[in-house]
Amino acid sequence: MAPSLLTTKHNPSNTILKHWREAVPNDRLAHLVKDTARAMIRGLQLRLTQFGVSFGHWTFLRILWERDGLTQKALSDEAGVMTPTTFAAVSAMEKLGYVRRDQNPHNKRNTYVFLTDRGRALKKNLVPLAEEVNEISVRGLNASEIETTRKVLLTIIENLVKDEMGTNDPSRRIPSTRELGTLIAAGSESNAVSVRVAGRKPKASRSRQAL
Repeated sequence: MAPSLLTTKHNPSNTILKHWREAVPNDRLAHLVKDTARAMIRGLQLRLTQFGVSFGHWTFLRILWERDGLTQKALSDEAGVMTPTTFAAVSAMEKLGYVRRDQNPHNKRNTYVFLTDRGRALKKNLVPLAEEVNEISVRGLNASEIETTRKVLLTIIENLVKDEMGTNDPSRRIPSTRELGTLIAAGSESNAVSVRVAGRKPKASRSRQAL
């Protein structure tokens, strides 16, 4: 019998377990949370492939199953990704027949995303897969331990949100893509000016040197 995808020697999950149990059992909590999320996502990905659905598409489908007809911008905000990422995913899902896009005749700047019958029908097959992964992930834990885990994770999230919202330091704010582009451009221009003042030819940017 061929080995299971979940038990093969070089499976990433086995590598993660060895890392935590043998290499750095006391590593930072942030790393443990990241690896936990990675393992759960992988568990769902393995199951979604049975229906030919990517994890990226699942992310948007699960939002639309609850709130159909969102604008692409609102869908981006709900998923926590950049608008170009949402545009690419929605375009792909439209070709697959999962969604359709409509424009508001009174405001063509807003594009709304709606599930098709095919996209809506996926819910009954895919949601049980996510529920199965969640059930597997807490095997061996009793109800009290699960509740404590939820409380701990929610407290961590709350603490970090408070930390972000409470700072007045502009350098700790994550800039938008447009702002980041402006900062990079300003930095490049400043560098070019400094070089000209020094009487040297400006060097090509790292990205151009790589081309």
